[in-house]
Amino acid sequence: MMGSLASLTERLGDTRREFDCCDTTFRVQATGIRADAAVTVARDTAESLEAQLNAFDEASAVSHLNRDGAVVNDHVARIVRRGLEYNDRTEGVFDIHQGRVEHDLKTFLRGDSDTLPATFDTGTVHVSGSQVTTDVELDLNGLAKGYIVDRATETLTGFGRRGFVSGGGDMSPPTGPVGIESPYGDDTPLKILDTEWSVATSGGYRRSRNGMDHIYDSTTESLGSRHESVTVVARRDCMEADALATTLAALSLDEAHELAAEWDGLEALIVHDGVFHATGGFDSHVMDA
Repeated sequence: MMGSLASLTERLGDTRREFDCCDTTFRVQATGIRADAAVTVARDTAESLEAQLNAFDEASAVSHLNRDGAVVNDHVARIVRRGLEYNDRTEGVFDIHQGRVEHDLKTFLRGDSDTLPATFDTGTVHVSGSQVTTDVELDLNGLAKGYIVDRATETLTGFGRRGFVSGGGDMSPPTGPVGIESPYGDDTPLKILDTEWSVATSGGYRRSRNGMDHIYDSTTESLGSRHESVTVVARRDCMEADALATTLAALSLDEAHELAAEWDGLEALIVHDGVFHATGGFDSHVMDA
């Protein structure tokens, strides 16, 4: 009898786990059959992908690409394809060609340098199958965390089981209500979301130093987020939510609101000078709205 109970406990459960990944805290939850084993696989998947996509790790595939101008890696190729798509659809505001700018900005934010990037780059990128070639360093940071969340979430899906992954504000479709973190340092969420879409939040409050953050717009060669925070819900996946939250944070209020309103399968909440600006369908993703 005890053996049967132990077997049932192993097969059915509700498991939550936290770990460091992508310079933030990842939270993974699974409920149902073999939940504990699924969470372990999700964590291993996230950590494996981080090792391949971390531009600050000299052994990563992204570092190899930026150093040598070519790499063969399925994950990098998928992310680059999506990055080129968003570059076209945002008319260059989302720009993966700025690997040097992204590196210098992150080095500044970490306190390892006091110098901000002064110029932006241009270059060409080609993708063929799993091979990527480029003559400029690439910035995949605005896609990588969302991609990792998506791939880790896939490992949680199974018969009799559901799961959820959150990586520092980037979330797969939540299995219950979730709060939007306030950019003002208090514990009161801006809104409570109840949505079946992926979620991402961006803004200067998350990573900043001396008034500077990780957001940039290469079309105007400007640095810094234009808003306190931007939260996006995206029907497609977390990678799209991640990319568009970053894009909207770089644009003026009018430009950001227009782009979000016109993007199919996307809704956004932009907090600008303490005022909430939401697209027309955003409240349909808000609890009791």
